[in-house]
Order: sequence, then C-alpha cells, then structure tokens
Amino acid sequence: MSPRVIRRQDYSLSEEQLQLSKVFASLFERESPSVRVRAAEPVGFDADLWQQLTGAGVISMALPEAVGGDDATLVDLALVAEEFGRSMAPVPLIDAMTAARLLAAVGAPEGVVRALAAGTKTATIALHPFHARERQLISSGAMADIVVGLDGDALVMSEGPPPAAVANLACAPLAWRDLSTNDHTRSIVAEGLAAELAFAHAVLEWKALMAAAQTGIANGARILASEYVTERHAFGVPIGTFQAISHPIVDIAAGVEGARRLALRAAWFLEHEPECALGDVLMAFVAASDVANRAASFGIHALGGLGFTLESDMQLYFRRARGWTLLAGDPQADLQQLGDHLYGPEPTH
Repeated sequence: MSPRVIRRQDYSLSEEQLQLSKVFASLFERESPSVRVRAAEPVGFDADLWQQLTGAGVISMALPEAVGGDDATLVDLALVAEEFGRSMAPVPLIDAMTAARLLAAVGAPEGVVRALAAGTKTATIALHPFHARERQLISSGAMADIVVGLDGDALVMSEGPPPAAVANLACAPLAWRDLSTNDHTRSIVAEGLAAELAFAHAVLEWKALMAAAQTGIANGARILASEYVTERHAFGVPIGTFQAISHPIVDIAAGVEGARRLALRAAWFLEHEPECALGDVLMAFVAASDVANRAASFGIHALGGLGFTLESDMQLYFRRARGWTLLAGDPQADLQQLGDHLYGPEPTH
C-alpha cells in the first residue's frame, strides 16, 4: 500500500525557510544593487556576479545529493527566485537551475551536471519543443554554453559558443538558438515518453520559479513606490495619504501576497503531487506576471516625472516586468491553457 500524501494547506514558512529567504535577500541586496544591474545592460549578464553565486552554491543547492547537490525543495528554490526577482540580478538563475535539474533528472553525463553546479558551464532550457531545424529565441541563450530542448521525442543537449544577444526591452540575454550541429556538439540525453514527460515537468518548474521571481519584481516596485510617496509632499502632506495613491498601493500589496502564496503552493504541488500541479503553476504564473506589471506601471505614475527617467530604478522594474512576462511566449496562451484546464476547452461549432 502506497503511503498517503498529506496536502499542505498552510503555506507559512518554517524557521529554516525564513532564514534562507533572509540570507539570499541580504546576498542579492549586497551583490546586486541597481548600479550593478544598470552596468550589465544591454546584454543583461554579469559574469563576475554569476561566478560569485555559483561559487556560493546557488545551482548545486537545486540538484540532488546523488550528483553532489544539496537537494533543496522547490519551495526553497522559489524563495531564492523571489529575492532574485526583487534585486533584478543580471544572472540566468532560473534558466540555469531548471536546465541543470532537467539534465540531472534524465541521467545526463555526471561531468556535465557537476560542471553546471560548479559554474564552469552554464545551461539554459528551450521552453518550446523544436520542429525540424527551426530556431527559437532562448532565454539566457546569449551566454549559456548548453541549450537543452525537446526535438521530436528526443531530449537534446546542444553545446557550443553562444551567439550575440538580441536587443529587447528587459535587457535580458536573449539569443536565437537551435539544436543543429552547426558549430555545436549535439547529444541525445533521453528519448521517448520519458523525455517528453521530463521536459514538460521542467517547463512547469521554470514557470513556477518565474512566478516567484515576478512576485519579487512586484514587491520591489511596491517598496520603491511606497518609500517615495511617504517622502514626497504636496499641500503639506505626504502624497501617500491621498486615496488615489494609497488605495492602489494596498491593492498591489494584496496582489503580491496572493502571488507569493500561489507560487509557494505551485512549487509544493509540483514537487509532491505533480499530476495535480498544472492548474496551480499556470495560475501562479499568470497572477504573478499580472501583479508585477501592475506594480511597475503604477510605480512609474506614482513617481511622476521622475518615474519616466532612466535615472529612476522604477523603470528597471517596469522593463523587466514587461520583458520577463514574454520570455515563455504570449501570456494569453497560458491564460487560455489555464481556462481549458479549469473549465474544459472552448466548444467548436
């Protein structure tokens, strides 16, 4: 008789998880201030910061003990991802975590996985299956040594020098990549149904962690706006006392907390009951993207003329909220998939 799984309904954090969140909040605040984020543009990658983080074990913590990792839970990784999002750190944290976990799960060569954990190599994941010899715009494709993607029913690892970055609103290291052997070494690491299921699970992990990161974006924008409207005065009082400003900030704060709970729930179900996790992951991903964009948009307006300038950190949040929302493609597709999952597909006539 299989053991019973007790579903969590209380997503309060343990003392260990609270400490983990504080450690990474302090780390990103110290090592990734906005001046460092700006300095990494337009490519959006700071190699020295990435070496610092991989040296501190940020990838190895996501891997199983069997390959020398720390076997952190997905909830733990979601907490790290939220602080990563709040700091807007110019590193491929979520892409690299997801790709490394996928390669470890399908039994890729141990030397490759250990190199990813040590930071001597970096991998990213193609979030959509390839067809024939087509190419995709890959998140972190402009700096990753390895791209993992699904080609037919084969999970393929393509290794080689990354191409030039493609300009984009978020200043993310995007690049066109394919799985061909042109200037790259191509190897199949899994095939058949097992490969397809592992890939689908990895994409859900990416979306769950990105939901946490977008929650961090929203929270960072909320904090910055709250501080400004407390200090900025008009008619002898802080502008934050005006209902047109205070009410939206409260709405955003509620949205941030809701998105955080959804992201933690999605991470927990994806790890413990993956067969039930699709709706939770999509809901978290859609909700977090929405609140991140609302928070950054409101922040731009709350800061007035300052908010529209490049000197303001709020425009960094705004551009990343907009850009990160599109890394996996059209967000309306996720909303449609969520609707189909909850209520069934739309009938055709």
